[in-house]
Amino acid sequence: MKQSAVITGGASGIGLAVAERLLEDGWPVAILDADSEALTRAEDALSGENAIFVAADVTDEDEVAEAFDEVVDRLGLIGGLVNSAGIARDLPAEETSAELFREILDVNLVGSFISAKAALERMGATLSIVNVASVSGLRANRGRVAYGASKAGVKLMSEVLALEFGHRAVRVNCVAPGPVESPATARLHSPEDRKRWLGRVPQARYGEPEEVAAAIAFLLSPEASYINGHTLAVDGGFLSAGLIEER
Repeated sequence: MKQSAVITGGASGIGLAVAERLLEDGWPVAILDADSEALTRAEDALSGENAIFVAADVTDEDEVAEAFDEVVDRLGLIGGLVNSAGIARDLPAEETSAELFREILDVNLVGSFISAKAALERMGATLSIVNVASVSGLRANRGRVAYGASKAGVKLMSEVLALEFGHRAVRVNCVAPGPVESPATARLHSPEDRKRWLGRVPQARYGEPEEVAAAIAFLLSPEASYINGHTLAVDGGFLSAGLIEER
């Protein structure tokens, strides 16, 4: 039986696109999410697929352990994990409270670590983990002091896990999306924000969740069997851009 794949934050946006892609690729998929309404919508959308839907808060170790035990009971040992659960806020540093900073770190960074440990403890013959980072964790962006720090932490955490577990048939990689058409982006980006981002992306458009999902599916697959500790930017060229003429 094929090993299962777990997707945290899998009920919407990039996470849901990953679930759809992995189902197409033949993975049994477990979608974990703290948003019960989004889980219900995802379950309706994926009715009849080889998928289960589990409510879990990635910051709660006990909830995560119970959720991963359920995955193993229902789908088998874990061969893939995608940490897509996350939150974002767009605020200047002087308006960012310590409480908010801690909350963002807890969900984006600590939550990814908790889920990674749970998968490692329940892995099958092999395990591939893909953590969703961000270009904001690779380059400073205004308003992203907490979010950027959390995603930079995700990148380095992934590299340490790749180093420590590579000899145990475990691979750990990241994708770093640029601006993507998702519910979270729709909430955060005003029309002026979109104009600024588009001025810095050589492809002059936002990405689609399915484009990020394709990169994640590749990194999970045997085709990426010698890729470990890598961060793949899926950003339309944002990170490589120099001066761009006004359009």
